[in-house]
Amino acid sequence: MKALVLLSGGVDSTTCLALAVDKYGSENVVPLSVYYGQKHTKELERARLIAQHYGLALRELDMRAIFAGSDCSLLEGSEKEIPKTGYAEQLKETDGKPVSTYVPFRNGLFLSAAASVALSNGCSVIYYGAHSDDAAGSAYPDCSEEFNEAMSRAINLGSGGQLSVEAPFVSLTKADVVKLGLSLGAPYELTWSCYEGGDKPCGKCGTCRDRARAFELNGVEDPATEYWRSRTNEK
Repeated sequence: MKALVLLSGGVDSTTCLALAVDKYGSENVVPLSVYYGQKHTKELERARLIAQHYGLALRELDMRAIFAGSDCSLLEGSEKEIPKTGYAEQLKETDGKPVSTYVPFRNGLFLSAAASVALSNGCSVIYYGAHSDDAAGSAYPDCSEEFNEAMSRAINLGSGGQLSVEAPFVSLTKADVVKLGLSLGAPYELTWSCYEGGDKPCGKCGTCRDRARAFELNGVEDPATEYWRSRTNEK
Protein backbone atom coordinates (compact mmCIF):
# COMPACT_ATOMS: atom_id res chain seq x y z
CA MET A 1 0.00 0.00 0.00
CA LYS A 2 1.30 3.46 -0.94
CA ALA A 3 0.39 6.81 0.62
CA LEU A 4 0.57 10.34 -0.74
CA VAL A 5 1.23 13.03 1.88
CA LEU A 6 0.47 16.72 1.37
CA LEU A 7 3.63 18.32 2.72
CA SER A 8 3.68 22.08 3.32
CA GLY A 9 6.90 22.18 5.32
CA GLY A 10 5.14 23.00 8.58
CA VAL A 11 4.73 21.11 11.85
CA ASP A 12 1.43 19.37 11.07
CA SER A 13 2.23 18.08 7.59
CA THR A 14 5.70 17.00 8.72
CA THR A 15 4.10 14.99 11.52
CA CYS A 16 1.76 13.49 8.92
CA LEU A 17 4.75 12.50 6.81
CA ALA A 18 6.51 10.97 9.82
CA LEU A 19 3.35 8.99 10.62
CA ALA A 20 2.99 7.72 7.05
CA VAL A 21 6.66 6.72 6.85
CA ASP A 22 6.34 4.90 10.17
CA LYS A 23 3.23 3.07 9.01
CA TYR A 24 4.03 2.28 5.38
CA GLY A 25 7.81 2.64 5.06
CA SER A 26 9.54 5.43 3.17
CA GLU A 27 9.57 3.41 -0.04
CA ASN A 28 5.77 3.56 -0.07
CA VAL A 29 5.31 7.28 0.62
CA VAL A 30 4.96 10.07 -1.97
CA PRO A 31 5.24 13.66 -0.61
CA LEU A 32 3.52 16.45 -2.55
CA SER A 33 3.92 20.23 -2.05
CA VAL A 34 1.96 23.09 -3.62
CA TYR A 35 3.04 26.62 -4.47
CA TYR A 36 -0.07 28.76 -4.45
CA GLY A 37 1.42 32.25 -4.33
CA GLN A 38 1.98 32.29 -0.57
CA LYS A 39 4.21 34.99 0.91
CA HIS A 40 5.99 32.42 3.07
CA THR A 41 7.70 30.49 0.28
CA LYS A 42 10.26 29.36 2.86
CA GLU A 43 7.86 26.57 3.72
CA LEU A 44 8.46 25.08 0.27
CA GLU A 45 12.23 25.19 0.81
CA ARG A 46 11.69 23.40 4.11
CA ALA A 47 9.43 20.79 2.49
CA ARG A 48 12.31 19.87 0.18
CA LEU A 49 14.67 19.49 3.15
CA ILE A 50 12.14 17.39 5.06
CA ALA A 51 11.60 15.10 2.07
CA GLN A 52 15.38 14.73 1.74
CA HIS A 53 15.55 13.87 5.45
CA TYR A 54 13.40 10.84 4.73
CA GLY A 55 15.15 10.05 1.44
CA LEU A 56 12.07 10.94 -0.61
CA ALA A 57 11.61 12.69 -3.95
CA LEU A 58 9.23 15.63 -3.49
CA ARG A 59 6.56 16.25 -6.13
CA GLU A 60 5.67 19.93 -6.56
CA LEU A 61 2.69 21.69 -8.14
CA ASP A 62 2.31 25.38 -9.06
CA MET A 63 -1.26 26.64 -8.53
CA ARG A 64 -0.63 30.38 -8.34
CA ALA A 65 -2.92 31.21 -11.23
CA ILE A 66 -5.97 29.77 -9.46
CA PHE A 67 -5.73 32.28 -6.61
CA ALA A 68 -4.71 35.27 -8.72
CA GLY A 69 -7.98 37.11 -8.04
CA SER A 70 -7.92 36.59 -4.28
CA ASP A 71 -7.08 39.32 -1.77
CA CYS A 72 -6.24 36.82 0.95
CA SER A 73 -3.57 38.40 3.16
CA LEU A 74 -1.46 35.24 2.92
CA LEU A 75 -0.85 35.72 -0.80
CA GLU A 76 1.90 37.70 -2.53
CA GLY A 77 -0.55 39.84 -4.50
CA SER A 78 -2.37 41.12 -1.43
CA GLU A 79 -1.54 44.42 0.25
CA LYS A 80 -3.35 43.38 3.43
CA GLU A 81 -1.24 42.89 6.53
CA ILE A 82 -1.16 39.45 8.08
CA PRO A 83 -2.93 39.64 11.48
CA LYS A 84 -0.70 39.50 14.55
CA THR A 85 -3.39 38.14 16.87
CA GLY A 86 -4.76 34.69 17.70
CA TYR A 87 -7.62 33.15 15.74
CA ALA A 88 -10.18 33.78 18.49
CA GLU A 89 -9.51 37.52 18.31
CA GLN A 90 -9.57 37.45 14.51
CA LEU A 91 -12.95 35.68 14.47
CA LYS A 92 -14.43 38.43 16.62
CA GLU A 93 -13.38 40.94 13.97
CA THR A 94 -14.79 38.86 11.11
CA ASP A 95 -18.06 38.14 12.96
CA GLY A 96 -17.39 34.41 12.75
CA LYS A 97 -16.52 34.32 9.05
CA PRO A 98 -13.21 32.81 7.83
CA VAL A 99 -10.14 34.87 8.79
CA SER A 100 -8.14 36.97 6.32
CA THR A 101 -5.48 34.26 5.97
CA TYR A 102 -8.06 31.74 4.72
CA VAL A 103 -7.06 30.86 1.15
CA PRO A 104 -10.29 30.22 -0.83
CA PHE A 105 -11.10 26.49 -0.69
CA ARG A 106 -7.40 25.69 -0.56
CA ASN A 107 -7.66 22.26 1.03
CA GLY A 108 -10.45 21.28 -1.36
CA LEU A 109 -8.24 22.17 -4.31
CA PHE A 110 -5.16 20.52 -2.83
CA LEU A 111 -7.00 17.28 -2.06
CA SER A 112 -8.55 17.15 -5.54
CA ALA A 113 -5.16 17.63 -7.18
CA ALA A 114 -3.59 15.17 -4.75
CA ALA A 115 -6.19 12.58 -5.75
CA SER A 116 -5.05 12.74 -9.37
CA VAL A 117 -1.37 12.59 -8.39
CA ALA A 118 -2.04 9.74 -5.97
CA LEU A 119 -3.91 7.63 -8.49
CA SER A 120 -1.24 8.31 -11.13
CA ASN A 121 1.45 7.07 -8.75
CA GLY A 122 -0.27 3.96 -7.45
CA CYS A 123 -1.25 5.38 -4.07
CA SER A 124 -4.42 4.24 -2.30
CA VAL A 125 -4.54 6.81 0.51
CA ILE A 126 -3.93 10.56 0.92
CA TYR A 127 -2.70 11.97 4.23
CA TYR A 128 -3.07 15.62 5.22
CA GLY A 129 -2.50 17.40 8.51
CA ALA A 130 -5.68 19.35 9.31
CA HIS A 131 -6.39 19.55 13.05
CA SER A 132 -9.04 21.04 15.32
CA ASP A 133 -7.03 24.15 16.26
CA ASP A 134 -6.78 25.04 12.56
CA ALA A 135 -10.53 24.66 12.11
CA ALA A 136 -10.83 27.06 15.08
CA GLY A 137 -14.59 27.28 14.76
CA SER A 138 -14.94 28.82 11.31
CA ALA A 139 -11.47 30.36 10.91
CA TYR A 140 -10.47 27.69 8.37
CA PRO A 141 -13.63 25.76 7.46
CA ASP A 142 -11.69 23.49 5.11
CA CYS A 143 -9.91 22.00 8.14
CA SER A 144 -13.10 20.83 9.88
CA GLU A 145 -14.23 17.26 10.46
CA GLU A 146 -17.36 17.90 8.37
CA PHE A 147 -15.27 19.11 5.43
CA ASN A 148 -12.92 16.16 5.70
CA GLU A 149 -15.81 13.68 5.71
CA ALA A 150 -17.37 15.29 2.63
CA MET A 151 -14.10 15.45 0.65
CA SER A 152 -13.16 11.92 1.68
CA ARG A 153 -16.46 10.59 0.39
CA ALA A 154 -16.22 12.57 -2.86
CA ILE A 155 -12.68 11.38 -3.57
CA ASN A 156 -13.53 7.78 -2.75
CA LEU A 157 -16.57 7.93 -5.05
CA GLY A 158 -14.71 9.77 -7.79
CA SER A 159 -11.89 7.24 -7.77
CA GLY A 160 -14.19 4.26 -7.98
CA GLY A 161 -13.26 3.26 -4.46
CA GLN A 162 -9.55 3.17 -5.25
CA LEU A 163 -8.56 6.07 -3.01
CA SER A 164 -9.30 7.17 0.55
CA VAL A 165 -8.39 10.29 2.52
CA GLU A 166 -6.94 10.28 6.03
CA ALA A 167 -6.80 13.36 8.25
CA PRO A 168 -5.43 11.60 11.35
CA PHE A 169 -5.29 14.79 13.44
CA VAL A 170 -8.66 16.30 12.52
CA SER A 171 -10.06 15.83 16.03
CA LEU A 172 -6.76 16.60 17.81
CA THR A 173 -5.16 19.83 19.01
CA LYS A 174 -1.81 21.07 17.72
CA ALA A 175 -0.27 20.11 21.07
CA ASP A 176 -1.50 16.54 20.48
CA VAL A 177 0.06 16.60 17.01
CA VAL A 178 3.41 17.77 18.39
CA LYS A 179 3.32 15.09 21.09
CA LEU A 180 2.90 12.42 18.43
CA GLY A 181 5.55 13.94 16.21
CA LEU A 182 8.08 14.04 19.03
CA SER A 183 7.51 10.34 19.66
CA LEU A 184 8.07 9.65 15.94
CA GLY A 185 11.24 11.75 15.77
CA ALA A 186 9.75 14.20 13.27
CA PRO A 187 12.45 16.68 12.10
CA TYR A 188 10.80 19.78 13.55
CA GLU A 189 14.09 21.65 13.40
CA LEU A 190 13.63 21.76 9.61
CA THR A 191 10.06 23.08 9.61
CA TRP A 192 8.70 26.56 8.90
CA SER A 193 5.33 27.81 10.17
CA CYS A 194 5.34 31.62 10.05
CA TYR A 195 2.95 33.32 7.60
CA GLU A 196 5.42 36.15 7.04
CA GLY A 197 8.20 35.67 4.51
CA GLY A 198 10.91 37.23 6.66
CA ASP A 199 14.39 36.07 7.52
CA LYS A 200 13.09 34.44 10.70
CA PRO A 201 9.65 33.65 12.20
CA CYS A 202 7.77 36.76 13.36
CA GLY A 203 6.52 35.04 16.53
CA LYS A 204 3.29 37.04 16.41
CA CYS A 205 1.04 35.71 13.64
CA GLY A 206 -1.62 33.12 14.40
CA THR A 207 0.42 30.14 13.27
CA CYS A 208 3.54 31.27 15.16
CA ARG A 209 1.47 31.63 18.31
CA ASP A 210 -0.11 28.20 17.88
CA ARG A 211 3.26 26.59 17.25
CA ALA A 212 4.86 28.10 20.34
CA ARG A 213 1.93 27.08 22.51
CA ALA A 214 1.97 23.49 21.21
CA PHE A 215 5.60 22.95 22.18
CA GLU A 216 5.08 24.77 25.48
CA LEU A 217 2.19 22.44 26.38
CA ASN A 218 4.49 19.49 25.70
CA GLY A 219 7.11 20.91 28.04
CA VAL A 220 9.83 21.12 25.40
CA GLU A 221 11.62 23.87 23.52
CA ASP A 222 10.79 24.16 19.85
CA PRO A 223 13.61 22.24 18.07
CA ALA A 224 13.87 25.06 15.52
CA THR A 225 14.71 27.63 18.20
CA GLU A 226 18.42 26.80 18.33
CA TYR A 227 18.63 27.16 14.57
CA TRP A 228 17.19 30.68 14.65
CA ARG A 229 19.40 31.64 17.58
CA SER A 230 22.48 30.63 15.61
CA ARG A 231 21.27 32.57 12.56
CA THR A 232 20.66 35.80 14.51
CA ASN A 233 23.40 35.47 17.16
CA GLU A 234 20.76 35.62 19.89
CA LYS A 235 21.56 34.31 23.32
